[in-house]
Amino acid sequence: MTQKILVVDDEPMLTDLLDAHLTQRGYLVCKANNAEEALAKLGLKPDLILLDIGMPGTDGLQLCQTIRNHIGCPILFLTARIAEQDKIDGLAVGGDDYITKPFSLRELTARIEAHLRREARGRQTSEVVAGQGLLINRSQRKVFAGDREITFSKREFDILDFLASHPNQVFDRERIYAAVWGIDGQGDASVVKEHVRKIRQKLSEACGSEPIETVWGMGYRWKA
Repeated sequence: MTQKILVVDDEPMLTDLLDAHLTQRGYLVCKANNAEEALAKLGLKPDLILLDIGMPGTDGLQLCQTIRNHIGCPILFLTARIAEQDKIDGLAVGGDDYITKPFSLRELTARIEAHLRREARGRQTSEVVAGQGLLINRSQRKVFAGDREITFSKREFDILDFLASHPNQVFDRERIYAAVWGIDGQGDASVVKEHVRKIRQKLSEACGSEPIETVWGMGYRWKA
């Protein structure tokens, strides 16, 4: 999927230059020349924002604070200021990095790529749940106890994944059934009990632990 970059600067020549350069690099670029335009384009869900600090009216520091209420992507400040306090202020309001004007396009591109790689690693990490001697790779739908893979059916994995992704929370069978089978489920919640029994048996045989705890009268909980 093409990554989107929002470029915010009050100098149209600069936003046009960055648009042309980053588009050539394969990014989808959105431009804004003031805070109002930038806020209107947050709905595009940019993967990274280049933000000028020294804009008239609402400056980049104020805008960054507002943006952080809506979006968590990396924000790189473009700034002509070089004072240490300005850099500290930028990081304090939610910026992730800064690059001082004038800058080389090569350096800017390298910083953008570094931040986007870091974001991608963060998303990949969130696809792995670990604990109780287990590693659950959600994207690959695989479960490991050490180097040994434990095989589960589709529904068994879905239940295990749901509980492990919400550690220490109690879910009754109806809630688990709704989460795993969805509104199109043709059975009833009683099937959850048998699936949980099979999951427990496999986990116990593989690693000697039973991370799924029965909370009597309430449901099941994944012990973190």
